[in-house]
Amino acid sequence: MTKTPSTRPALPKPRAETRWTSRTSPVAELAPLLLSALILGLLGGGHCLGMCGGLMGALTLAIPPEQRARRLRLLLAYNLGRILSYAIAGLLIGLAGWAIASSPAAMALRVVAALLLICMGLYLAGWWSGLTRIEALGRGLWRHLQPVARKLLPVSTLPRALLLGGLWGWLPCGLVYSTLLWSASQGSATDSALLMLAFGIGTLPVLIATGLAAERLTALLRKRGVRVTGGLLVILFGLWTLPGPHQAWLMGHGSSASSEHQHSH
Repeated sequence: MTKTPSTRPALPKPRAETRWTSRTSPVAELAPLLLSALILGLLGGGHCLGMCGGLMGALTLAIPPEQRARRLRLLLAYNLGRILSYAIAGLLIGLAGWAIASSPAAMALRVVAALLLICMGLYLAGWWSGLTRIEALGRGLWRHLQPVARKLLPVSTLPRALLLGGLWGWLPCGLVYSTLLWSASQGSATDSALLMLAFGIGTLPVLIATGLAAERLTALLRKRGVRVTGGLLVILFGLWTLPGPHQAWLMGHGSSASSEHQHSH
């Protein structure tokens, strides 16, 4: 008598161990850089006072007497045009950064951007003014834009203020040039435009205060200690931007801390 093999019910296969994998969204990855650009604009307030403070005062004085009540709106429109011009410049130079993103030139661009940031920190602290020579690179373009900007004075309407700010955003400025190269080194035209937008927003409080003749804030930013502190922070940011072992350490430290946090849950 032949035995029929006993049919045992198939055991369910053990489920594969599920692990939470953290996928950082592009917005979350860009957030620290946006914050850095915003702080860089704030720290550059002393430089903005020297470059654009007089322009803001002239703009305020150029407002006709009957338009004095609209001073704040005109100043906001002017600065909006200036910030948008930074974003456009970031988009344009970001395209160049995107084109060389996968080439050795990308590393060279990042090094140059970091060195310019260090030079800007030295300038803000009052220790070295050699960065002003780089501003001569944009004087050729500004010579063509300046006559057009003068025709918009006196500013009597919001569109005029917006257009004037858009033109004045191309004024030669070492701080803007340094930030432009840093934003372009990210290898994305969109990211570069957003970073320059955040940078422009960071410069907004100082220039608005200057236009409204807020003497307390402007006097604070002109103090030696404030300028040195801002310069040192920009220098540290430039050192952090430089490619090197510290970048790998920071990234590894951040990822290990993130994995430990996930395992704890």
